[in-house]
Amino acid sequence: MLFTELVLINFGPYAGKNIINLRTDTEETSRPIILIGGMNGGGKTTIMDAIRLALYGQRAQCSTRNNLSYTDFLVQAINNQTPLGEETRIELAFEHFIDDQWKELRIVRRWNKQPKDGKDILGILDTDWPDTALADTWDEYIETLLPLGISNLFLFDGEQVKELAEQETPPPSVIEAIQSLLGLELVERLAVDLEVLVGRKRKKIASQSQLKTIEDIENKLNHYNQKKEKATQDFGSINNQLKRAQTKFKEASERFRIEGGKIASESSSLKTTIDDLKDKLQQQRDEMVSLAATSLPLALISPLLTNAKDQADAEIKQQQATVAKTVLQQRDQKLLAYLETLTLTQDKLLKIQTFLDQEYDTINQASQLNVPFLLGITEDELTQLNSLLDHQLPLQLDHAQKYLKNLQDLEINLDNTERKLQVAASPEDYQKLSDALTSAQKEMGKSQADYETAERRVREAEKAIQMTRKELKNYTDEAIDQQNNEHLIQSAARVQNTLQLFKERLTLKKLNKLEGEVTECFRYLLHKSDLVHRVAIDTYNFSLSLYDPNGNSVPKHRLSAGEKQLLSIAFLWGLARVSGRNLPIAIDTPLGRLDSSHRNNLVERYFPTASHQVILLSTDTEIRQHELQQLQEQDAIAHQYLLEYDSNQRQTTIHPDRYFW
Repeated sequence: MLFTELVLINFGPYAGKNIINLRTDTEETSRPIILIGGMNGGGKTTIMDAIRLALYGQRAQCSTRNNLSYTDFLVQAINNQTPLGEETRIELAFEHFIDDQWKELRIVRRWNKQPKDGKDILGILDTDWPDTALADTWDEYIETLLPLGISNLFLFDGEQVKELAEQETPPPSVIEAIQSLLGLELVERLAVDLEVLVGRKRKKIASQSQLKTIEDIENKLNHYNQKKEKATQDFGSINNQLKRAQTKFKEASERFRIEGGKIASESSSLKTTIDDLKDKLQQQRDEMVSLAATSLPLALISPLLTNAKDQADAEIKQQQATVAKTVLQQRDQKLLAYLETLTLTQDKLLKIQTFLDQEYDTINQASQLNVPFLLGITEDELTQLNSLLDHQLPLQLDHAQKYLKNLQDLEINLDNTERKLQVAASPEDYQKLSDALTSAQKEMGKSQADYETAERRVREAEKAIQMTRKELKNYTDEAIDQQNNEHLIQSAARVQNTLQLFKERLTLKKLNKLEGEVTECFRYLLHKSDLVHRVAIDTYNFSLSLYDPNGNSVPKHRLSAGEKQLLSIAFLWGLARVSGRNLPIAIDTPLGRLDSSHRNNLVERYFPTASHQVILLSTDTEIRQHELQQLQEQDAIAHQYLLEYDSNQRQTTIHPDRYFW
């Protein structure tokens, strides 16, 4: 299957007639990628919705439909500048290979502000000729080409990839696609048909009173089935409401934080913190003043004090030498006089005299250094000066540095706290932000309660259905004499058991193939080729498990956000490959939160090979100039378009052969 052209006439933000050429092949070459660039809110998702709407009509899962009826959705999709009397129209032309040849069809859906019978008018053109019979059976025909159940594997967006990456088990849309892809819905349908057949046979062999009882039980069963269907629909609607409420609460919380609401709510605490910081600052300043009242200021003249210490030391040494000189001179004279009284030879007396003269000369030299007496301090005063320089001042300087560091830290904290308080919302703005946050929180709480109630109703309905089915089976088994059709009923029970066993084995077989494809795709996309050796898929809930080359489990939380997104894309890619259908792929916001390395892997390995036709709907922050050059170097782009949105006119213009760069 190959999309060839999309025509939008007065649809969404597209006024008038807009044509997008989707052909990927020419006479010379085939390039798989159609690149469509646009800013958020510029009409990219509208193009995806148009493709879905053209293919599936009322069954289409369009992004803006939500809980709207199909009629209201069609009216909402009409461009706001559509002239009176003109129709809104979508055309999707495609080719598909059938009976050994290519066949071209064009789907045309058109409507106005008062849709006929609440629906669009569908037309199918077979090589420009209307095919009424095909239009009447279109829902059945498109299921043979691109079944709705697996369409999410080929037409998906970044939010779907993000949701798949963040959840432990796939979302319901993907599970439905997996079951459809594996053929499991056929087994389920056969089991239901067997139940219907058994019910008919039981009626045939029942008496009138027994038949009445059976009909009553079946009516009760139908009632519970209808109740479950309505509860399931309500659950889906409430689930959407809950998601919107959660998004609204998240936005309100972010706005409350960004616009100063959070700070305003903490203003009383911040003011208390500011007062405490000011008190601590004053206390620290007082301590520094007290420290300054000591000998600390003398640190400013520490070089002079050191010189004074050296001068005083020299002066005292000279004073000591002078005193010692006088004392020694007197002692030497007494010693010589005493020695003369002894019977010593003249030679020995001369030697003693010479020795004493030498000692005297040394002391005399020390006393004659000619140090100027400038200070005249005593030895006690010199000791005090030494203590000041060696002990007191270093300790006081250390205290001063610590006080100064504490003072600077306190001033920085005070400045930061005061700045934070300055950006707090005003009382009026705070009240508005607080009211909006409270309202969003209440809405989310109500939606959460409604969600839990709806979920409980679905479970209650399912339980009632199971009990009623059991009641019907028990009654018919006990009250009805199974004769003519007993063999069929018993056989049906055995067949149902066999079907269950067949379903389990079929699931296991198909999942083995799917696991191989997903593993191959993930390892191909992942730049850490040794991180994951095998991807396993649970047969019950289809959750993914990862294993390294040694067979050890790799927890999913070990993967980065980008790696989880690659795993999701590999999962969708593997499912598409297992389907065996050669179908186009369209991706809205394809690159999401991927880092540069993972972006390169997707651009180089996935986009050019994902399918024979890949439609990329990207913002300027996803397929950037670098990625565009990569795709151009691979000669992978067939066409490129730029969606330019005029916010004043609320209209989007399509520029062919252009992109952001």
